[in-house]
Amino acid sequence: MYQAYKFRIYPTAEQQTYFAGAFGCCRWFWNYSLNLCQQTYKDTGKGLSRSAIQGLLPNLKKEYPWLTNAYSQSLQVVALNLSTAYQNFFDKRGGFPRFKSKHGRQSISYPQNVKVGNSLIKLPIIGEVHCLIHRTLSGIVKTVTLTQNTDGKYYASILIDDGIETPEASQDGKAIGLDVGLIDFAVTSDGSKYANPKHLKKHRRNLKRKQQKLSRKQKGSNTRQKAKRLVARVHSKIQRVRVDFLHKLSRKIVDENQVIAVENLNVKGMGTQPLSSSSY
Repeated sequence: MYQAYKFRIYPTAEQQTYFAGAFGCCRWFWNYSLNLCQQTYKDTGKGLSRSAIQGLLPNLKKEYPWLTNAYSQSLQVVALNLSTAYQNFFDKRGGFPRFKSKHGRQSISYPQNVKVGNSLIKLPIIGEVHCLIHRTLSGIVKTVTLTQNTDGKYYASILIDDGIETPEASQDGKAIGLDVGLIDFAVTSDGSKYANPKHLKKHRRNLKRKQQKLSRKQKGSNTRQKAKRLVARVHSKIQRVRVDFLHKLSRKIVDENQVIAVENLNVKGMGTQPLSSSSY
């Protein structure tokens, strides 16, 4: 069974420079492949397979020598992720693949030749990177994905195969139903209510103040980049507390129940669309 762990890493200035180039190589190959897939579909009515996308790399590396700065397997993973994104779109599990920007969240994956120590991660080419490992890892490391958020922080997501067989689904045990609402975040069939924490409302004043400061900065200046990062930090804080709340609540419900039923409603649409006259 696969287990995922996420830790924060602290690369040096030299390592940050390397990661910026590696992120750029993977991002460029993604955008190049996505554009080629769209153009091929317009011309022939067919897309490109994963093997066809991976087959582009040898000639591209000759034409663009700077692509060799990134780990070769990381570029291979880009082709895998793009083909998976298309498959998810066709199976209606996700939206259409989009082009990536250098101003957003950056990521790069290492599918092999990675070693995890007590306080470091050893990666190909770049070597050892300091990592705050606060949980015990037990199993075989399958993939390590490094990400840089818009607030400038780096994280490592480690996928581990712990060797335990995946349990089979069963309908035996305690069952519970969840009603997702607008006033209360969720109401269970046994009468329990979970309040909506409204994380954005708590940080709205701070976010507004940071955004106002950003709007007064001159475009292209260093002070604007600093102000933009401060806004990103507030958004990152809101995201972290929201994920923490959802994780703790879902963990509690899963630990106490074996069968969970959730109604399929568009809560976002219910909260934004006005009621028609026939709804009264």
